[in-house]
Amino acid sequence: MQSRTSVPRAAGRPRSPTADTAILAATRAALVELGWSKLTLGDVATRAGVAKTTLYRRWAGKNELVVDAVAELFDELELPDCGTLAADIEGVVLQFAAILARPEAKSGLMAVVAESTRDDALRERIRASIVDRQKRLVLEGRRRAQRRGELPPASDPREAARTVDLIFDVVAGAVVHRTLVSAEPADEEWVRGFTRVLLLGLSGAGAEGTAGTGTGTGTD
Repeated sequence: MQSRTSVPRAAGRPRSPTADTAILAATRAALVELGWSKLTLGDVATRAGVAKTTLYRRWAGKNELVVDAVAELFDELELPDCGTLAADIEGVVLQFAAILARPEAKSGLMAVVAESTRDDALRERIRASIVDRQKRLVLEGRRRAQRRGELPPASDPREAARTVDLIFDVVAGAVVHRTLVSAEPADEEWVRGFTRVLLLGLSGAGAEGTAGTGTGTGTD
């Protein structure tokens, strides 16, 4: 079922962050208790203690609401500073896997991804609210590793942007597949092995980039 297209709304009273927080929390609780198919905006409104019209002033429909509820979970991710790139990656991947193991994240993410296969607007919302927002972790990790001398500085901004996209896709794809598709644990042993493979790829990409510049120097 296609979600309703979002349209600009007239200016009115400012949105209440407290109400937004309650609504998103209620959405996640409803996902766990009712599942995607039985979740309704009316049930969410009752749980959050707000009028149903309050939800429709903020979200066009259930799809968009669930995306934002799940996106709030991923905003909890932080890149730890553990002293090395390998340890930093392991730390954030373990956090990511722990979030995906939560019932509200698991059911919500799988549901909106399935719906997005026939809803281009929803796919764009997932990209903007979850994917693009969490690429901050890759950018932060790369800058930190460059300062430590673990990765070479980027000589070509366009290539650097493509590398950020690729790293994010590899990490997110591997962890989502491991936890949600294969239903296997992303435990410390698996994360260590995954990190070794990822770092081998980064080392190869760094060496290739250095060879291409001839000097191995550049600007971020």
